[in-house]
Amino acid sequence: MSELLNVAEQQDLLRIARGTIVSYVVSQKVPDITGTPSAGLLLQSGCFVTIKKQGALRGCIGNFVSSQPLYLLVQEMAVSASTRDPRFHPMKQADLNDFEIDISVLSPLRKAGSVDEIQVGVHGIYIIKGNHRGVLLPQVATENGWHREQFLQQTCAKAGLLPDAWQGECDIYLFTAQVFGEQ
Repeated sequence: MSELLNVAEQQDLLRIARGTIVSYVVSQKVPDITGTPSAGLLLQSGCFVTIKKQGALRGCIGNFVSSQPLYLLVQEMAVSASTRDPRFHPMKQADLNDFEIDISVLSPLRKAGSVDEIQVGVHGIYIIKGNHRGVLLPQVATENGWHREQFLQQTCAKAGLLPDAWQGECDIYLFTAQVFGEQ
């Protein structure tokens, strides 16, 4: 994925995400953004906000598409990642002392013709089978040292499917992401 956002825009989004998390955890209010957002922040693109504490996942929520500007979706996903990820308890004020944020700005989804198209470290995977859905961002495979089959198995597991379900009747979508963080 070509770099959609420059370094200043990335830093702006990270500041917006952090400010939103702190404000929402402390007062249940999403702060207003002042000033005129740059062109990159006005893109209508999907994104995920990932929160980590001491390198471990603490929350991650996103949307593949958006009908609102990117900076507003970042705010929405920051609130969700910090307080609505069902894998974790909602963040409290004590949790605000030590956390890091990563943001993944997504390309549009495209249906994979074959799993051979999957490039580990480049593509994220979204698997759908019936009512089961699972997604893993491109960086997850790299961070865990997975090869393609492990990446597919883990995405199936996240969807609540058997690890080899990807070999059957599943819809597999691919996407890329511009990933940046505070670390």
